Amino acid sequence: MEFFGHVIDGEEVKAQSGATFESIDPYTRSQWAEVALGDAADADRAVTAARRAFDSGPWPRMGYAERGRILHRLADLVEANADELGMADTQDMGKPISQSRGNDVPRSAANFRFFADHARLSTAEVLPMDSGHHTYTRFEPAGVVAAIAPWNFPLMLETWKIAPALAWGNTVVLKPAEDTPASATILARLALEAGMPPGTLNVVHGYGPDSTGQALTEHTDVDRITFTGESGTGRIIAGAGARNLVPVSLELGGKGANVIFADADLDVAVDWSIRAIFTNTGQVCLAGSRLYVQREIVDEFVKRFTAAAEAMIVGDPKDEVTQIGPLASEEHFLKVRSYVESVESEGGSIVTGGVGEGWGVRPTIVTGLGQDARHSREEIFGPVAVVLPFDSEADAVRLANDTPYGLNAMLFTENVHRAHRVSAALRAGTVWVNCFFVRDLRAPFGGVGESGIGREGGNFSREFFTEPKAVVMQIKDQ
Repeated sequence: MEFFGHVIDGEEVKAQSGATFESIDPYTRSQWAEVALGDAADADRAVTAARRAFDSGPWPRMGYAERGRILHRLADLVEANADELGMADTQDMGKPISQSRGNDVPRSAANFRFFADHARLSTAEVLPMDSGHHTYTRFEPAGVVAAIAPWNFPLMLETWKIAPALAWGNTVVLKPAEDTPASATILARLALEAGMPPGTLNVVHGYGPDSTGQALTEHTDVDRITFTGESGTGRIIAGAGARNLVPVSLELGGKGANVIFADADLDVAVDWSIRAIFTNTGQVCLAGSRLYVQREIVDEFVKRFTAAAEAMIVGDPKDEVTQIGPLASEEHFLKVRSYVESVESEGGSIVTGGVGEGWGVRPTIVTGLGQDARHSREEIFGPVAVVLPFDSEADAVRLANDTPYGLNAMLFTENVHRAHRVSAALRAGTVWVNCFFVRDLRAPFGGVGESGIGREGGNFSREFFTEPKAVVMQIKDQ
């Protein structure tokens, strides 16, 4: 039985109380690891270490190149330990190993490399003044960052948060989701091996309310809070940040619209639509779970979409060929199962899929529901796609925008004019045209409405994780 502790001030330690909790493998539904169960005292110890490291330690005082070398070494170690990191996420949340090791680990390493280089190469402004003065800008690290990561892409979203924070000279306290603790501890071990000074990256495990999560977001020595997770929790964290006047970045839930026009290349649309809803067993905030298909092609699309869904391999996530694993926890499985089992009572039909073995739900396609059905409006966060027809371009935009969320959308068309028109009209933080989940780390990432507050990526991360400063100099005699 492997043990994963907190990592505080350069050491892996048990909880001060000695308490632990179990990490459950969703496929075997049995314990595979023991984890330190933190509380407010552990959170305070981690924040104190990060505060000391920021106020008097070497990390914020290094040059960008020196910090960058350590972050690149960390990226090398992430790649070298891909098997261990990938298997940790697979055992924690049931993600197929081909995805955790083949996608999440390389993208995590890329996060460190990108932000290390971006911080070093970023430019500031010089503002000449006619009055004989000279103004320029600096971007100073903000201080101690509390980073709270979700369970669906544990390693990848942990690195998305901590890489820019570290690259700009901040110190960090990372709290992974309690369902997926292992990769965070492994990552912190690797950071120390890469040469990161003690206290620069700290990890504390535990729960949210009345535990480490709440203690971190309410701590008066925290200067930034970045959170990815459920919208209701985001509201609570936003309130905690407001009370301490701490800037908060929130990437929350989604109910992504996937709009497929009659002139789309159906082979392309089906292929990407399968990935958009069934990757990671549908446990993706960006999932294209609302499929709006133009009426004249809806029958043909559903036929091809169903065949592709039924061809997916469901099974043991540790098997290289598995494409659909179990849901991440019993609690989450019961939630998703309740949506599947209520389709017919709400007037819909299950074309294919349904509840599988253990905590499994097979790739499920639903038709016959209306725009106001719960399945069409609420974030199911599982492998359940609802297909609804539309008639006109205006109709498609109206339906796609009829949601409290606004994280992302997709559209498939071979008409370049329509692609630009509809992309502009969709109310979403990211719009993918004829593709899905393609990322440029310079671009803004985040959502509108109940999908969050703020943007991260490139200069948007710089703005959040730094305190921009204006320096005004007199350059001629009075």
